[in-house]
Amino acid sequence: MSANLDRNYDHGSQSDDNYQFERYRIEPIYDALVCHLTKQIMQDPVTIENGETFEREAIEKWFKNCKDSGKRLVCPRTEKELKSADMNPSIALRKMIEEWSARNEAALVDIAQRSFTLENAESEIIRGLSFVQYICQNSLQNKHIVRKVGLLPRIMDMLRSSSCPVRCKALETLRISAEEDVDIKEIMAEGDIVRTIVKFLSHEPSKDREEAISLLYELSKSELLSEKIGSINGAIIILMAISSSRAENDFTVETAEKTLLNLESSENNVRQMAEYGRLQPLLSQLLDGSLETKLSMASYLGGLPLTNEVKLFVAKSVGSSLISLFKSGNIQLTEASLRALNQIACETSAEVLINLGILPPLVRGLLIVGANQLPMRLKEVAATILANVMTSGINFDSIPIGHDGETLLSEEVIHSLLQLISNTGPTIECKLLQVLVGLTSSRSAVLSIVSAIRSASATISLIQFIEAPQTDLRSVSIKLLHNISPHMGNELADCLCGAAGQLGGLINIVTENIGITEEQADAAGLLAELPERDLNLTRQMLDGGAFQQIISRLYQVYQGEARGIRFMAPYIEGLVRILARITFILSEEPASVEFCQQNNIAVFFVDLLQFNRCDRVQMFSALALENLSQESNNLTSIPELPPPGFCGLIFPCFYKKPLIPGLCRLHRGICSSKDTFCLVEGQTVEKLVALLDHTNVEVVEAALAALCTLLEDSVNIEQGVSILCEADGIRSIINILLNHRTDNLMKRSIWAMERILRSDDMAIEVSRDRTVSTVLVDAFQHGDYTTKQVAEKALRHIDKIPTFSGIFTDRG
Repeated sequence: MSANLDRNYDHGSQSDDNYQFERYRIEPIYDALVCHLTKQIMQDPVTIENGETFEREAIEKWFKNCKDSGKRLVCPRTEKELKSADMNPSIALRKMIEEWSARNEAALVDIAQRSFTLENAESEIIRGLSFVQYICQNSLQNKHIVRKVGLLPRIMDMLRSSSCPVRCKALETLRISAEEDVDIKEIMAEGDIVRTIVKFLSHEPSKDREEAISLLYELSKSELLSEKIGSINGAIIILMAISSSRAENDFTVETAEKTLLNLESSENNVRQMAEYGRLQPLLSQLLDGSLETKLSMASYLGGLPLTNEVKLFVAKSVGSSLISLFKSGNIQLTEASLRALNQIACETSAEVLINLGILPPLVRGLLIVGANQLPMRLKEVAATILANVMTSGINFDSIPIGHDGETLLSEEVIHSLLQLISNTGPTIECKLLQVLVGLTSSRSAVLSIVSAIRSASATISLIQFIEAPQTDLRSVSIKLLHNISPHMGNELADCLCGAAGQLGGLINIVTENIGITEEQADAAGLLAELPERDLNLTRQMLDGGAFQQIISRLYQVYQGEARGIRFMAPYIEGLVRILARITFILSEEPASVEFCQQNNIAVFFVDLLQFNRCDRVQMFSALALENLSQESNNLTSIPELPPPGFCGLIFPCFYKKPLIPGLCRLHRGICSSKDTFCLVEGQTVEKLVALLDHTNVEVVEAALAALCTLLEDSVNIEQGVSILCEADGIRSIINILLNHRTDNLMKRSIWAMERILRSDDMAIEVSRDRTVSTVLVDAFQHGDYTTKQVAEKALRHIDKIPTFSGIFTDRG
């Protein structure tokens, strides 16, 4: 006690003491009140054998040290030997000390009351605060006096002082007065003092900020004040920032953290902490709290925005508990846990939740009907969760969802999902379609889904969603149809042709003049995957002006008028594939030829050969040029030659056909890129030859196929070889033959070489290359029947296989 007094009231200066004692009539400290060992006023004085008085705790320690060290038992003051360590309480002295303390404390209270005005000198206010600290530390009873005389409000007023030392001293005094005193804490809870204390937290690291945190820590030990602190705007988030700061000293950081731990006693505070990213208190209560608390925490978690990284953390921490609550059978717990699971289910956390067993109860909750079925609002949530976990990429065929070994890919389960899609509202329909999208995104699963759709005859009902007024529902249905289109293109094409408006609606989505969206890319991909030789579908598209719309849209994209980079590559690929469809019906539909001529379609595809940002655009452009080139011979106009004169009729051997300038070397007629789609025009051959060195094999195959139309029987093969040679295409074809990258390229290049070697000059030149002969011999020996025949012809051209015709006579 006297140590505190010594610290707060400077007794080291006798003149200062005498001045203060005389001024405020404070009694001096009598020597009889002070313990010789501690140099402090005694609390529990005891008298030993020789009549000397000491503080009980101090003399007991002295005696123990004497015994432990083996020294003689002596009096610490007189150093005379003692016969025993007996002690008797000094009741009279104790009472005198208590009376002395009461008189002095009353005087100190009077001093404090006089000093607590902001007009007083800083030193006087600080001295008064020191007196209050001394009084409060002396006994709990003294704190009652401090409350009774109304010192607390006056101390609180000192927090408004412009002096930092005064504010710090006031904060420290409030903390000391509040220690272990529920009544004082309740008084502080009633006023606006907590808000004032919290304001100090926003100061830069300083002494008053440190004292404020210490005071808040003391106050936070009270549940009432814990709630109060959390209700102050910014209190928790500032404490969290301090507790994780590297700029603060260790004491401040530790005190802030301990304060936050105390604040966790309030559910409101726990929710607020979770909102600011401190999730562990909420998760702990969700794991270990009562059912009521779990319900409260799960409900709050269900509305809390989280990053994917945090979702993964939460799934690992409480995913199992949430799934258990979902299966509890209590509708309130089921709803709260479902909404919480919905909040944490994402691509990042999907695998964790699946491993924890979320699928069986989730699918059961979706599909079950009858008395125990989930309300439709919760089925929507369950469908959303299921759609979110579909993004994990897990093999769902290996995960049982029922006792009989059913999986999500079981036909019966897919049928149930399809039936649910047909009998619910747009929201749940959208989510269930997302589930099917997730399943069909897996190569191993898509065939199972396609089989179930066929057996359920659900194709028409799925296509109907293309016209849904809800954008999300329409978009996800198009994505699903896009995913299954490579495997059931004929069925989809038939349905689109048979349904009124749906094909046109799809075209409108594809060609809408907006930024390139995922929906547009999916719609374009869907149309592109439909059978390219489906004459009925292509005719409907031609009659409906679809190809004209596609060309306009491609020009917009190609010229940079369409916004959106993320989906540009698949979108442009889809547009090019759709446009290329028209080149597959040229021989069957005259209107398609006319359309291609009017729109200079060949030149359009030639330009797309240079679209380096997408290999498949180049590939499908080359395929389209192959189709166009095959039609060139039918479109080439062969001019009529003037009849020979009289001499020419009599001596035809001397007659020379007149040369007609401007005829195509390849087709022997009048050609152009626009009207006859001739590859020789417009440097098309050179651009196709350039693609023969492409790293993508599919692009090389398409370019080579287009170039091979220069060597077909319907054209002048000799001129075709000459044209390829001029474009340096022969060497590129030989390189393809030698590299043997794929079987298709090998067959195609061998076919081309046989045609090229029909030229004597080329045969002589190629025969010098032994590697070419080796490849041709290998193809002749190991290829399929057709390849062997072609390779044999090629080898005969370079005299590697003799021609035996005419040697043997017919013995028939």
